[in-house]
Amino acid sequence: MKTERFQNLVSKNPNNELFRFSLAQALIEEERHEEAIEQLDFCIQKKEDWMMAEILKGKSLLALSRPADAKPTLERALHLAVEQHHEAPEAEIRKLLETL
Repeated sequence: MKTERFQNLVSKNPNNELFRFSLAQALIEEERHEEAIEQLDFCIQKKEDWMMAEILKGKSLLALSRPADAKPTLERALHLAVEQHHEAPEAEIRKLLETL
């Protein structure tokens, strides 16, 4: 199971944000969004311009029916997407924000 593999890697390397991001992705696949958000928050604290971590956090918040929390997260992700010239993520985030 992917989640167990990444949990093991994180336990051995707790400060490795790439392992935590991979763990978050695996948790999202299992619809374990609260746990994923914890991992994504760690990633965002280590690297404030991590657009994909912000997007996944926003989507997880939406999956947890927390649109009020998702909106500022997705707005930060949109700002990063525009700043970093990522057109496809920008379009995806704009569509998500339209639903809020």
